[in-house]
Amino acid sequence: MFRGKKYQESAKLIDKGALYDTAEAMELVVKTAPAKFDETVELHVKLGVDSRHADQQVRGAIVLPHGTGKTQRVLVFAKGDKAEAAKAAGADFVGEMDLVEKIQKENWFDYDVVVASPDMMGVVGRLGKVLGPKGLMPSPKAGTVTPDVAKAVTEIKAGKVEYRLDKTNIIHCPIGKVSFGAEKLTENFNALMGAIVKAKPSAAKGQYIRSCVCASTMGPGVKINGAKLM
Repeated sequence: MFRGKKYQESAKLIDKGALYDTAEAMELVVKTAPAKFDETVELHVKLGVDSRHADQQVRGAIVLPHGTGKTQRVLVFAKGDKAEAAKAAGADFVGEMDLVEKIQKENWFDYDVVVASPDMMGVVGRLGKVLGPKGLMPSPKAGTVTPDVAKAVTEIKAGKVEYRLDKTNIIHCPIGKVSFGAEKLTENFNALMGAIVKAKPSAAKGQYIRSCVCASTMGPGVKINGAKLM
């Protein structure tokens, strides 16, 4: 794979065979971010579970101490008082069947998170084949199907992130921006990893955290010592 000159220079600062402590790893991630824009820092964790089994799923959500650095656009399916509360909490789009039709007819995806009150799931369920593949379908586990839609909107705007396994048993999740600096990134990392460790399924056997890597959008990956995270 071709790598640019800036990437290659950044990669020289990292020992590929080393497992770094979290604080040192975050300092390296910040130092090796080569782009001129404010890069997103992502965490990639491979777990010793099998996502094909329902009792080994790892999924949840957490509000990061310092947010993600990105303003999330929130769509809420609600009616009556709940709809008004969602608007007051800062939801970008609030509606009922009108939004369902807009998504179905216009293939509309100008939002990052979808929240729904439980009484609206009969309507939202029609969008499963559209929202599901994009990871946008509301879910009780992620806290996006809830009677308190206003609270959900407030938390998402404050920096709530959802983590879940992909088909290769890896969790990919943003933990902030390079501009946060190593200290804030470390605190966000610790909060997210704490939630992932706490979510360990009882059916999981053997080593839970197989590997843990952090990287900026355009920078090289930095391996973190997973043994110290348990």
